[in-house]
Amino acid sequence: MISKMRRVSDYKQLTKELPHIRYVDPEKVYINLTTSRCEEYQLNVEPGDTVRLGQILGEKDGCFFKQPIYSTVSGTVEGIEKKVDGTGIEVECLVIRNDFKDTYDSSITDRPDSVIDQMTQDDFVEIVREKALVGLGGSGFPSYVKLATEETIHTVVINAVECEPYLSSDYRLIHDQPDQIFQGLSYVMKAVKAERGVIAVKKTKKELINILEREVKRYDHLDIRIAKLGDYYPQGWEIETYKNALGIKVPSGVLPTKLGILGFNVSTCASIYDAVKHNMPITKRYLTINGDAVKFPQSIRVRVGTLVKDLIKLCDGFTDDAEQVEMIIGGPMMGQAVDTQEVIVTPTTTSVLVFKSITDKEEPCVRCGSCVINCPVHIQPVNIMSAYKRNDTVSMKQLEADKCIECGLCAYVCTSKIHVTDYVRKAKASIG
Repeated sequence: MISKMRRVSDYKQLTKELPHIRYVDPEKVYINLTTSRCEEYQLNVEPGDTVRLGQILGEKDGCFFKQPIYSTVSGTVEGIEKKVDGTGIEVECLVIRNDFKDTYDSSITDRPDSVIDQMTQDDFVEIVREKALVGLGGSGFPSYVKLATEETIHTVVINAVECEPYLSSDYRLIHDQPDQIFQGLSYVMKAVKAERGVIAVKKTKKELINILEREVKRYDHLDIRIAKLGDYYPQGWEIETYKNALGIKVPSGVLPTKLGILGFNVSTCASIYDAVKHNMPITKRYLTINGDAVKFPQSIRVRVGTLVKDLIKLCDGFTDDAEQVEMIIGGPMMGQAVDTQEVIVTPTTTSVLVFKSITDKEEPCVRCGSCVINCPVHIQPVNIMSAYKRNDTVSMKQLEADKCIECGLCAYVCTSKIHVTDYVRKAKASIG
């Protein structure tokens, strides 16, 4: 009998308990100039120029928004090279040779609390826009767009669930810097005049809960609580998080802000603190290196723009029995497979997973219905896959392929080892 799958093994134990190591001084950084959203850019530096940490190098053009490009080190501009980003696409990167001095740009100055206390929503939005903050849970969506909402917000939710297997970057951030998270949350609440704040975390992460509950006592002047959620996948999906943390079900196609909810990933929240208090763009982030093909999995504090191949070396390379490896940027359920180590760390890079190459033979679909039973948005992945294979656009639309959140569960539970998610993702794109 086919039943609903409730747990996905998380494989986090090692990296979440290890103290993080620092690798913030690579010889060179590669600052991506283009992304899937921003294909055009303008630079105001050229080879040979000396730049400072936090200096604006130019601007990306995303059609309906623009993003400043920042240097994450101080050093010398060497030129432009092509590398691969976390989405698996080749991007143009500005190469900067690190001088290891971390000479800050003059704009990086602390903002007094007395000034922050007087700031309006527009002030907060402008800072977040200027510092090019994006969703660090992997979405990469400009944070200022969400923060600029005109809806009445009653609750700000900070998503600290981190439900994908192997990932522990958010775990280490909360463990090491809880004060930044709460301060960032207080800034967001002030910006949108929210009455309440909620930090959502899995109830099984008892050490983190202890840290958060200890820290929340310092903010007793604000209505902030810790929501302890169930340990299942995809608990971190924002709709699922809001339902279980607030008891509010957000209908499909409705923005949470319409219901008075504004949500940010926990790493994004910390970056808002850095931007508001220190005028600092995203120059570093926590990152997980994990998988059975890595000799020593690690949790690493890494400079944005670092090459993944340098991080693999830091973990002592691949295991001796890993004749071939498969690499994923992001989590195993929703991440992107890449076939090169020439991948750059961007602000949204949460992890690098490396596995011994195992090729499972895809079998014919047996119509067991596992993918349908387990789909969190209640669509029919197997039928969408069939419609895509026969190029039936009408059926793909009728089957609501566009509702897919690309969580990967349909492929995970498939008894025939079919990459169902990939077919649904393609169907979604073809009708988009």
